[in-house]
Order: sequence, then C-alpha cells, then structure tokens
Amino acid sequence: MTYFVYGFYISQNDLKIVNPTLKKITESNYYDYKGVINVHSDLSIGSSPITQIIRSAKNAKLDFMILTDLNEFSEKNLVEGYFDETLIMSGSKISYLDSRFMVVPFQKQALGRNLGEAQVKLADLLSQEKSNDYLVILAHPFKSGFSWTGLLPQGLDGIELINLKSLSQRAFELSKLSPLWSLFVYPFNPTLSFVRLFNEPSDEITMFDSSHEYGRFYAFSGAEASARAVPIANFLIKFPSYQKTFEMFSNHVLLKSELTGNVKSDKTKILTALKNGNSYLAFDMLGDPKGFSCLIEDRTKAHLIGSKIKLGKNMKMKIRLPQTPNYFFETVVYRNGNRFETVNTTDAEIEINQPGVYRVQVRVSPYFPLPDATKWITWIYTNPFYVQN
Repeated sequence: MTYFVYGFYISQNDLKIVNPTLKKITESNYYDYKGVINVHSDLSIGSSPITQIIRSAKNAKLDFMILTDLNEFSEKNLVEGYFDETLIMSGSKISYLDSRFMVVPFQKQALGRNLGEAQVKLADLLSQEKSNDYLVILAHPFKSGFSWTGLLPQGLDGIELINLKSLSQRAFELSKLSPLWSLFVYPFNPTLSFVRLFNEPSDEITMFDSSHEYGRFYAFSGAEASARAVPIANFLIKFPSYQKTFEMFSNHVLLKSELTGNVKSDKTKILTALKNGNSYLAFDMLGDPKGFSCLIEDRTKAHLIGSKIKLGKNMKMKIRLPQTPNYFFETVVYRNGNRFETVNTTDAEIEINQPGVYRVQVRVSPYFPLPDATKWITWIYTNPFYVQN
C-alpha cells in the first residue's frame, strides 16, 4: 500500500520545464531539425531489426537518425532514405586502438569490407586534415574500457559530449542505490526515473574545452541505443526502449534552408551542418527546445553556432529561449572554458569584444520529489563560436 501511495505521489510530479501547449517564439534565421546518432540494430549489439528501430524513430518524431552498427561493413545492410518524415542514414562504429569511432560517409558506401580495412582507412582519415567525405566522431571518450588519452587527432570532427550509456554507467559508479531507486519509480514516472540519474559530463566538458587550443572540434549527443533485453520471469523487457532513448537527448541541426524530401541533398545538408558544428545538444525529455536561438551578430551578418568569425566592432551574442522555463534557470556563456557571463532572462544580448571560443549552456533547477532534492541540470549545450583576431 505504501508503495502505491508513494507511486501516486511521484506520478503527479511534472518535470517539463516548458509548457507544450503555449505558443513558442519561432526562429526566422534558420530551420531547426532534431535527430539522433549512435544507434545499434540486431546486426551488431542492438536487440531489434532496423525496421522496428525506424518505427521507434518515427514515433519519437525524429527528423533524422544515423545508424552506426558496431564493426558492420556489409553494403547491403546500409539503409538510407525517408520513412514518412524521418530521414534514415547509415554509418559505422569502428573499434580502433582502445576506443571507438563513428564514421558516417556523405556517399552511400562502406568504409571497408572488414574491420582491418576499415581501421586502415580510419587511421588515414584521423592523420590528415578533416575530410570532406566523412563525418568522424570519437564515441564515449570516458566510458569504462574505452577511455581516450592524449591529444585529439586532427582529422576528427568532434566528440560525444553526451553518451547515454556513459551517463548511466557513471550514475551507477557514483551510487549503487540511485539506479535501483530509478527502477523503483519507473512504473509511475518514467521521465523522473531517467532525469534524476543525470550528472554533468564534467570529464567530457573538460576535454572538449581544452581541445580548442590545438584545433576546431564540435560536440555531439550519442544515444548509444541498443535496447538490450532484460529477462524478467518468462518475458524479455527492452529497457530502455529505442523510442524512450530517442526521446531523451538529441542533436538539433540548424539549416539556412528547409529539407526538401530529396534524400541525397538533405543528407548532405544535415551531415555538413553536423561537421561544421551548426548544432546544439538538448535534453528533450525536459522540454522541447525548438525556438531556442543563439547567434553572434556583427554589422554585416548573423553567424550560426559553430561559425569561425573575425572579431569586429559592435559584435554581440544574442540568445533567446523559446519560453520562460517553469523552474529556476540560468543561461551561462563560457569563454575558453571559463564562465564569461550569466543571465537569468529569456532574451539576452552580450557584448563580444575579445577573441576566444564561446559556447552556451542553459541550466535549469527542477523540483524532484522526496527523497531527492532540487539540482541544476543542463537543458541545452551549444557548439562553440570561434572568434578570432
């Protein structure tokens, strides 16, 4: 009886930080499209066939999804095309040294016929200047068993700042009881059970901020979706499901023109935006961020997130949230990894008068029911602006 009474109590807790029924301010400078990367099917370490995963992507209302099966190189298994309004693209996740890399080709092709060929090609890509033909991402750089050490290679486009498996693993390392408590509350409030486990990816952020000293790198959110089956009694439960994973964190790409439904041109648009850092990462489970805007404006034009900009007079960063969050919030601007400015308004203008690498985090402090308390959680991470003399 106590369990169900408590379950009713936590079921009333709504962590949504924006009201989905209210009309949002839309952004007129670009189009915002949501998608996930780092997705595994039963061709490698996932539990479901690609057809079922695509159905989950459509149910999660994704604009795009990139499949990255581990060490899978058969060209006949590369799936690309529109399924209703969701664009599906295929890449690979490749074991390399003690790490794993995701490689997504702009053209429909396998990186090699086997792991050996793929590793040789990857080594070549990493040792040269960034390729225009591939998107190359370092997966989960601090996940147990796959930690990256040393400088990031020059051919790399960026790292997974968010990897959902790494975050859940870290939550278990910090407290064995907390994940068990999340399983306890899951039947009554699935959103609460996942959100309460979130911890800031501090190691990844430190790596990301320090990497700008020797190159331009961008951040990505990896779903690491596999929906591994958990045996309970005579049933197999996929926890978390593909759809639930897709609804947690995503990459929002910013395009200057709309997607048209043409697979080839739309794929190029999305991969180019990801490669150039024209994107931000969002904890969508907390609230839909569409309408969020972050630009640097000078006297001639407005520059998208990820841009390389020459420092000029009267340069300003303009930030706008889609709504006033329901909880305490702050928008933090970082310069070279250090706090540069903090604002508590939905609209902000910040003067940029010195060179540096600027990025933004929007943080919120939702209320968690007992036995938890309030804590700060990042809702939005932008990619950096590179402002140079």
